[in-house]
Amino acid sequence: MKIGFDAKRAVSNNTGLGNYSRLVIDVLTEFYPDEEYRLYTPKIKENSRLTELLARRGVTLVPPATACGRAMPALWRVGSGIVNDFMRDKIDLFHGLSNELPLSHIEVPSVVTIHDLIFRYYPYCYKPIDRKIYDYKFRKACEKASHIIAVSECTKRDIVRDYGIKSEKIDVIYQGCHRNFRRKCSEEEKAAVRMHYNLPPGRFVLFVGSIEERKNALLAVKALRKLPANTHLVLVGRETPYCLKIRNYASAHNLTQRVLFRQISFNDLPAVYQSAAAFVYPSRYEGFGIPILEALCSSTPVVATTGSCLEEAGGRSSIYVDPDDDEGLADALLKAMSDDELRQRMIADGLEYSRKFAPDIMAQEIMKVYKKVLNR
Repeated sequence: MKIGFDAKRAVSNNTGLGNYSRLVIDVLTEFYPDEEYRLYTPKIKENSRLTELLARRGVTLVPPATACGRAMPALWRVGSGIVNDFMRDKIDLFHGLSNELPLSHIEVPSVVTIHDLIFRYYPYCYKPIDRKIYDYKFRKACEKASHIIAVSECTKRDIVRDYGIKSEKIDVIYQGCHRNFRRKCSEEEKAAVRMHYNLPPGRFVLFVGSIEERKNALLAVKALRKLPANTHLVLVGRETPYCLKIRNYASAHNLTQRVLFRQISFNDLPAVYQSAAAFVYPSRYEGFGIPILEALCSSTPVVATTGSCLEEAGGRSSIYVDPDDDEGLADALLKAMSDDELRQRMIADGLEYSRKFAPDIMAQEIMKVYKKVLNR
């Protein structure tokens, strides 16, 4: 089988959609090495996280074939340019890994992964023009695709409700996380990472993700007021204007020294997760919530919020509170850190639950969708 991918995010992005795109390519090439995988990208860009995948047998990175496509890569990706290129290569199936398919007619079976429809539920987080573009592209992709992969039951429900797509056209395939998070770090490695990033010597609560309003990190800062004075909160991720609100609140409540903003390299993240006393993810809405899975794989107790799909990512071992309940969050974090029996149970059950997202399972489920589409 010759499979084509929209690989723009795999090449250019090092966060959510990029991580998912590389993970799909990773698991498929590992467990189905006899197939051919062609990665169509509007631009060639150096990315160390993609280097290993490109070295595998059967994997080819494919930029635009024509001068016009190279001059206008964005149009090539959404129009007939990419379609002409993958038809020339005689692929059997095309998979849009990041919510989109080319708008031009596609003569081969197609699959699209839809991650979330957050822009429809939290429009204030997006520019008006971006909301319209996303809504148009996502809807068209859902209508055009031979089959849809949703990354959670929550996302599947949104697609059915908002776009009128029949549920039988959608399979939920949970994404995993990078295998690095399942690697146990040595005490020496953790100590070195803590020193390098000037992390607090005592216990700390960890948050990982873009620090933006929808992810609601301010709730964790409010909960910090009710935790022992030697507890810190470490916020890891891309900073946005929302950080000013957090800093102002921390300053007004004498928490500035206890709320730390850090940028951590991907390779060092597992050691940071494994050094944390608890992981907090108070997001109001997610398509899945990969950082929760990273924390479970790192043997770190998780406290998250209700209202979207986070229970799917964290399982029964994690604790969930209302996204506006700072007292409930403080109580949950204190239990996860201080109740040793509960803590050990959360760690053991969380590790067991994380096996549900193993790479071989993800690869098998995706290949089932491909074969189902091709056999129609």
